[in-house]
Amino acid sequence: MDDQKNLVLAIVISAVILFGYNIIYTTYFAPPPTTTQQQAETSTSPQTTTTEPDLPELGTELPPAETGKGGVEPSRETLIAQSERVQILTDRVRGSIALTGARIDDLVLRDYHETVDPSSDNIVLLVPTGAQRPYYAEFGWLGKDVKTPDRSAVWTADRDTLSLDTPVTLSWDNGEGLVFEQKIAIDRDYLFTITQRVRNTGGKTVTLNPYGLISRTGKPHILGYYILHEGLLGVFDNTLKEVDYDDLEPGKPIRQETTGGWLGITDKYWLVALVPDQQSTANTSFSVGMRNGLNKYQADFLMPSLEVPAGGSAEVSNRLFAGAKEVRMLDRYESQAGIPRFDLAVDFGWFYFLTKPIFYALDWLYAVLGNFGLAIIALTVFIKLLFFPLANKSYRAMSKMKLLQPKIAEIRERYGDDRAGMNQATMELYKREKVNPAAGCLPILVQIPVFFSLYKVLFVTIEMRHAPFFGWIHDLSSPDPLGVLTLFGLIQWQVPDALHIVNIGIWPIAMGLTMFFQQKLNPPPPDPIQAKIFMALPIVFTFLLAKFPAGLVIYWTCNNLLSIAQQWVIMRSVNRTTA
Repeated sequence: MDDQKNLVLAIVISAVILFGYNIIYTTYFAPPPTTTQQQAETSTSPQTTTTEPDLPELGTELPPAETGKGGVEPSRETLIAQSERVQILTDRVRGSIALTGARIDDLVLRDYHETVDPSSDNIVLLVPTGAQRPYYAEFGWLGKDVKTPDRSAVWTADRDTLSLDTPVTLSWDNGEGLVFEQKIAIDRDYLFTITQRVRNTGGKTVTLNPYGLISRTGKPHILGYYILHEGLLGVFDNTLKEVDYDDLEPGKPIRQETTGGWLGITDKYWLVALVPDQQSTANTSFSVGMRNGLNKYQADFLMPSLEVPAGGSAEVSNRLFAGAKEVRMLDRYESQAGIPRFDLAVDFGWFYFLTKPIFYALDWLYAVLGNFGLAIIALTVFIKLLFFPLANKSYRAMSKMKLLQPKIAEIRERYGDDRAGMNQATMELYKREKVNPAAGCLPILVQIPVFFSLYKVLFVTIEMRHAPFFGWIHDLSSPDPLGVLTLFGLIQWQVPDALHIVNIGIWPIAMGLTMFFQQKLNPPPPDPIQAKIFMALPIVFTFLLAKFPAGLVIYWTCNNLLSIAQQWVIMRSVNRTTA
């Protein structure tokens, strides 16, 4: 009996440590992420082979625009207005392409806002060069002893707007017999197709390498949770590789050769990714340099050399994804556009085999019920029914254990310090009464991976972002916004940061109470110290889950209520049987 209780206690404490440490540390104690680094070095992207040209050098882009009065950086609108551009306009995005450098450096997501308030600003994903923290993508050609378009090249466009049905072709003449073109198209979501073409009207063959890159200046604010990757990532030869911002060192790029795949930079909900021609080999790299005191991160690829004969042409087609990491959309791109394992851009984690099916179940239930909160409750009921036989057997064992507590106490009193004799007599009692003490551990063992997988779904999928429930819960992916220190919203008071840990909301309190009542139905541990620890667990979990997504707390609370009802029915049945 003691061994089984120790096992349960170890599992519960491990879960507390696993879920609680990162959230409590990052919420209350971690220093804010730095936006400047102490390194003074600069670095360049390496040559992928000794015969291929360098990719554009880190830190050699356009200088930041001059600040205005009072040292204020010019707005995006001001920077955009200062250069010639092709507008981007679809139902889901708006932005522009800078004709200087042919950079996609201005993109706004029209479906997503900064806060739950629909009147708040839209999410700005890409930022123009000239800003302090530019974030952009570009495609081009490199060659030895060949004049190719660089960051200062001014391209011409055949139209002024890129839309769903109207691709844009940019062109640039090097004045030496080469004409470079980029035909840019966009689909109904976030996928750009860039067809690069070069026409050789000169008298000799030239050799060129197509490339693509994503550049981001300044380390963004990241949550810092170990269960979520934010930084550089890619799928190379069907294998996912994740690189944290802090893993990169100036002058030490991380290189990878791949046939097919993709690479880019990810935030929690947003992704900018390069998708090279899937039939060609590409040399990729992740690197970091310095720009005006800020780290500049780059993900890039360089493709094999192409020979363009006199009077001939060469063409290559690559893609760029820039948008929200919507799971079903990423799945569609994987199947229809042939982008391998694109769904891994969403950090489903170690329990991928559970996390993704749980997402699909929630998404389907949402389509039926019209509310993700109701979908979570329905999923809770479904999971409870799925494990009903196992839980039923477990709760019956625990009910019988509770009835045996007087006899177990008598054995402990009889044997005193003779632990060997006490354990032998206890096991004989279990055998005689046909009780399996280990059965009570099974619901906990089963629930932990399910709980963790649901936590991942609520935490990492954008579908849960700003998803409302009822009443005061306007975002199921965020903690319960009310708290005891504001009388649950009845008084307006800015709670100091130091007191946030005790500002517990209504749903976490409900979860703690249901957990307490459920424990009262279980047989108490025979060891007094263990009994005190178990009685403290509802309080610990109340404070711990207060900072978890509200949707997860709702799941746990509903699961506790169903367990209480199930245990109560089973206990009455067992009591009638033994009466």
